[in-house]
Amino acid sequence: MLAKFRPLMAAAPTTKAAPAVAFSTAVERDGYAQYNHTDACQHLRWTARESYEYMYARPWSRVVDFYAELVRTGAGAAGLAELFGKDEIFLPQKDHLRDTNGEEPLASSEKQMSVKSSKGRGGRWERANFKIVLSYHGGSFDGWQKQPDLNTVQGLVEKHLGQFVDERKAKQLQERSLPIEGCATVAGRTDKGVTALQQVCSFYTWRKDVQPADIKDTINEASPDKIKSLVVSEVSREFHPNFSAKWRRYLYIFPLDGDAKSISEDEQSSMILENPEYKAPRSFDVAKVDKIIRQLEGKMLSYKIFARDTQASRSDGPATECFMFHSRAAVTKLYSADENCKESTPVMCVELVANRFLRKMVRVLVATSIREAAAGADEDALLNLMEATCRRATAPPAPAEGLCLVDVGYEDFDEQRCFIVD
Repeated sequence: MLAKFRPLMAAAPTTKAAPAVAFSTAVERDGYAQYNHTDACQHLRWTARESYEYMYARPWSRVVDFYAELVRTGAGAAGLAELFGKDEIFLPQKDHLRDTNGEEPLASSEKQMSVKSSKGRGGRWERANFKIVLSYHGGSFDGWQKQPDLNTVQGLVEKHLGQFVDERKAKQLQERSLPIEGCATVAGRTDKGVTALQQVCSFYTWRKDVQPADIKDTINEASPDKIKSLVVSEVSREFHPNFSAKWRRYLYIFPLDGDAKSISEDEQSSMILENPEYKAPRSFDVAKVDKIIRQLEGKMLSYKIFARDTQASRSDGPATECFMFHSRAAVTKLYSADENCKESTPVMCVELVANRFLRKMVRVLVATSIREAAAGADEDALLNLMEATCRRATAPPAPAEGLCLVDVGYEDFDEQRCFIVD
């Protein structure tokens, strides 16, 4: 079965260097075309199964517990400050959440929208629009999107927002034999297992007696310690959590082997010459991951090969281009919330900020970067994969347990918001 996942090993060319990935049309196995990784590190690159097994053989429970504690305390994105040795007072996230009066100050873009009066305007402009900043633990839900018979964040939030629905809509739902629920529009859907520290959604109603504090308290009572409403504020009807957003920030925490030692490229080459059956290394250099993933920073690129919601070879359909504002990786340590436990877990943190992300894009980028770093690939390894048309050119998605939606921005991106900076 392992052979089914192993790409063909082609000899490295002796003349002109070939691209990192080449499509093979002459050779097919089991009815699908294979990819030949023809660079110098081809023998050290993990197969799909090897990559999958390596990714999941981590102490993920430490990461899950860490995220759960952040959600329970309601610290939001500022709760990550200690992880990176920063004083949270310098984090814009803290100021973004609430001012000294405990109320949320609007960002500049939201202020502009909020001052526009809707007086004298009818229809949808008369309804009240509320912005809700949520924190929820991914391991406790089956993702954001509401699905039948599944415990989803959207399903839970909309169920409890039902008590704020106006009478007209409630009557319409009753006539259609539907439950009386609110409608929550989100900045970005998260998969099962993915945590969010400052997810943003909105809810509207024609009722005039609904207060932000009422919505906040209702959501917090829905599932204590698993989902928490950090801030609820009334905003302009023009505000849309998805279309108004200018950037999204994700953090991926990957547990490392405490006793693992990175192997240099020269050592790898000598090992291969001495032993043709030398197996791919089981460790990687975080500094190499940082160099590889930094190549994406400041570029508008098509990430269709790293997405899992569209065919990699198609030329039409939804846009696949994203602009990467920030992409870095660094080493830090996770400490247990238990004061009696002094042990720490070394982890690699990958911080990505872009105007938008495709489905499972972050997880595939992280897994592929680790695979390429372990194999000793060149720093432009990810860029060389952009034009690939087969999913086997990239690694399987990294586990969802390590991924966290940190926050969503509605103002221009400021690198000072980031945790991993030079």
